[in-house]
Amino acid sequence: MAKTPEQWLEEAAPHKKNGGIFKLFLGYAPGVGKTYNMLSEAIRRKNRGEDVVIGVVETHGRKGTAEQAAQLEKVPRKKIEYKGTLFEEMDVDAILARKPAVVLVDELAHTNIEGSKHGKRYEDVLELVDAGIDVVSTMNIQHLESVAPSVQSISGITVRETVPDWVMKRVTEVVMADVTPEALQTRMRRGDIYPLDRVDKALSNFFRPKNLIALRELALREVAQEVDRSLETYLEKEEPERNLGVRERFAVCISSNPSAQHIIARSARMAKRLDAELYVVYVDIAVDDTEANQRSLQANIRFAKDVGAQVVSLKATTVAEAVAQFVRDKHITQVVFGRSAVKGWKRYLYLNAIHKFLRDAPPVDVHIVTQ
Repeated sequence: MAKTPEQWLEEAAPHKKNGGIFKLFLGYAPGVGKTYNMLSEAIRRKNRGEDVVIGVVETHGRKGTAEQAAQLEKVPRKKIEYKGTLFEEMDVDAILARKPAVVLVDELAHTNIEGSKHGKRYEDVLELVDAGIDVVSTMNIQHLESVAPSVQSISGITVRETVPDWVMKRVTEVVMADVTPEALQTRMRRGDIYPLDRVDKALSNFFRPKNLIALRELALREVAQEVDRSLETYLEKEEPERNLGVRERFAVCISSNPSAQHIIARSARMAKRLDAELYVVYVDIAVDDTEANQRSLQANIRFAKDVGAQVVSLKATTVAEAVAQFVRDKHITQVVFGRSAVKGWKRYLYLNAIHKFLRDAPPVDVHIVTQ
């Protein structure tokens, strides 16, 4: 049975004794050097006498990466047959039996083939960390759950494989694998990232300058936030009497509309920058009784939990009154509403609800996010 985010975090709280170190090389696009840097560090650690093995590394046909990987011991992958085809996945049990000091696990967002021990590779990693093994892994910023909608807006590309934001709370150290967009494009033109016959298509799609600049900014922000979080954790431990100020609390109002995930993702990013608590609030006013609406609502709730929000369901006759009371009870400092209905009587009802909320709620900052 799959563990919930709360169970994974509870097992590690706050720093589980005898648990391993979880280090993540974060990038903003293929080819920035995440896997290369991970392997370089592993070789240095091996040369210092540490017991380092490869759990899974994807070379993607890159000569330099393959040459580095050849210098390290590999734990054989597990072969799994699925629908008549043989696949290879990282063998978690074999790594646990081998008991290395450090294991390299590439592509954290990978989805394992059906029949694997866990559904996602990040679950494999957490089991290894909990067993006391240090894990060094890699991921691009677009695979972080709360960032994926922004990436789709920026690039038009839908990110299929994601890692929940709560997993980042288990990461001990984040290192940015970084090159400038111009240097990355140069690598692309040389054929260092993809075969030469794929270069022109890549440069005119995902690897356009505006996409790379925006993705790099998102990755740099994430690393900066992780540094801030590490500092706050250190100060809380070393200087508990230090006044860190009143913590911000965000409340995001959602419906069963699938576009609510965009609002949740935007709010999660805002809350993360302020190290704020995040609540996602659904008010049941008896309008989502259909099976389709319930499916969509549950998908929104799962997404909210994946980005680290506390989900609250309220039953009331009006959204404005229920949210105003929730804001009062939980001492919420910032409220986020989505703006989707912009025409006719629906717009009137929407604006009327906002006005009622402002009338009934205590002083609070209000954000209107376009869906």
